[in-house]
Amino acid sequence: MDGKYMHWDHVLVPHWDPKIAASYPKGRHMPPEDIGSSFYPELGPYSSRDPDVLESHMEQIGAAAAGVLVLSWYPPGLADDNGEPTEDLVSAVLDAAHRHNLKVAFHLQPYKGRSDHSVHDNIKYIIDRYGDHGAFYKFTTSTGQVLPFFYIYDSYLTPPESWSELLHPTGSHSLRDTPYDGVFIALIVEERHKHDILAGGFDGMYTYFASNGFSFGSSHQNWKAAKAFCDDNNLLFIPSAGPGYIDTAVRPWNNHNTRNRVNGRYYETALQAALNVRPEIVTITSFNEWHEGTQIERAVPKKTVTRLYLDYQPHQPDHYLELTRRWAEQFNKEKETWLM
Repeated sequence: MDGKYMHWDHVLVPHWDPKIAASYPKGRHMPPEDIGSSFYPELGPYSSRDPDVLESHMEQIGAAAAGVLVLSWYPPGLADDNGEPTEDLVSAVLDAAHRHNLKVAFHLQPYKGRSDHSVHDNIKYIIDRYGDHGAFYKFTTSTGQVLPFFYIYDSYLTPPESWSELLHPTGSHSLRDTPYDGVFIALIVEERHKHDILAGGFDGMYTYFASNGFSFGSSHQNWKAAKAFCDDNNLLFIPSAGPGYIDTAVRPWNNHNTRNRVNGRYYETALQAALNVRPEIVTITSFNEWHEGTQIERAVPKKTVTRLYLDYQPHQPDHYLELTRRWAEQFNKEKETWLM
């Protein structure tokens, strides 16, 4: 589609310790037969610039009964280490989402030089450019305000003192009570981050990682305490449920973080743990993070001369979309009883 296979041809990331790195393979993947994932997508190694792919993605996300698609976003001209800028694609994503009655929220990725000042500019840019789009997600707060919703990935890289200049009403360049106000959700990785998130002026926290036990935030057993802290401090707690985790196709040395899907049981355990804390919102990690094997997108069995891919058998390719739909319905039912 694009004349090259970006991301699917991911490099094998070397371990930071040269002694350990020496015992693992180097190089990069060679699509279409060999891709940077342990699973193989039903759509093949696709391009998100393909309108048919976008259409299929929105159909799948709709089938999973997800209401909001959270889009990884970099400022114009910037990208992750293995990709190219994608800002020109955002309008197409919003349009496709709109056709399927889905909303889109933005997941601000870390980039070189990201600070409270640059995020101020990013938020202004996103709201000016996309804020009036029919698919642009706005959240109704407990005080009845209807505001754009932003997830800030790796928010802990910026100190809380800096965030508070942006997110406290008294901050030097505060967004509060301006046309660029929003709901700002920080990433909680370590337990101490909860105090930083509060001090920084965020509206809530999310856990993101799909590997139970990987960090304080991603461990299901800690969600109750994290939710209690959020309730006490008027913050949203947003647990992230994932179907499993395996990133050894791009980080061959990272076996210890692999989490087996157990035919969907791992996912259902995560979703049950999320519902147990009665959150306002549950996020799913992920729709299509294929490198980390957290995708719920349709995957198919595939075997090549050199590789045997994992798959969802004995279930169908849409198994995880189906599970998501079932739990979304359960979540909506239970929410009604919590509010009574």
